Amino acid sequence: MAKIALFGANGTIGARVLREALDRGHQVTAVVRDPAKIADSGAEVLDGDVLDPHSVAEAAVGQDVVVSAVGPGAGDPGFLVTAAKSLIGGVCTLGPDVPRPRVIVVGGAGSLRTPDGPLVWDAAGVPEPVRALMHAHGEALDFLRTVPVEEVRWTCLSPAAQIAPGARTGTYRLALDDLVVDEDGLSRVSAEDYAVALVDEIERDAHSGKRFTIGY
Repeated sequence: MAKIALFGANGTIGARVLREALDRGHQVTAVVRDPAKIADSGAEVLDGDVLDPHSVAEAAVGQDVVVSAVGPGAGDPGFLVTAAKSLIGGVCTLGPDVPRPRVIVVGGAGSLRTPDGPLVWDAAGVPEPVRALMHAHGEALDFLRTVPVEEVRWTCLSPAAQIAPGARTGTYRLALDDLVVDEDGLSRVSAEDYAVALVDEIERDAHSGKRFTIGY
């Protein structure tokens, strides 16, 4: 059983990560700004803010893993970079006698390499607001890659190009920086199976200091 602090536990991805982790018997603390929205989830609930390093540090004490499933919503995509820096900064403030938990960040697909070579965000027809969000995820990943694993053992999980609520199959394929596509050339995964992969990573610790991705 892992002890997990989960930021963004009431979002599309976070809610599914929360349920998947609880169903597997892990101990989850849902860190949210409005605890009332998640009071009946079955998790412990902590009032906290991913943008506040002190709040991150408070949530991280005693945990094995800190997961960030936060997103900017309709706000500034730059939120993602600020959140990544706050997560790492907060964990790094823990004293020498307090073990630092691993950090797992929900990433984006834009910086993945397509089978033809270009990155996803360079594809024609991507709306500019979506492209801006992709680049923000990419900047957050660039920051994480500057963090030595000796300081914080981080992982970033990028989804397939298409991700939406759907069925939990429990199956997926893995890659690092290359988009996972199926035999029809589609890159897709359900939010439920994304949560499966993320909790699998919590249990297996297979990609420390790396970004990886999944798809069918």
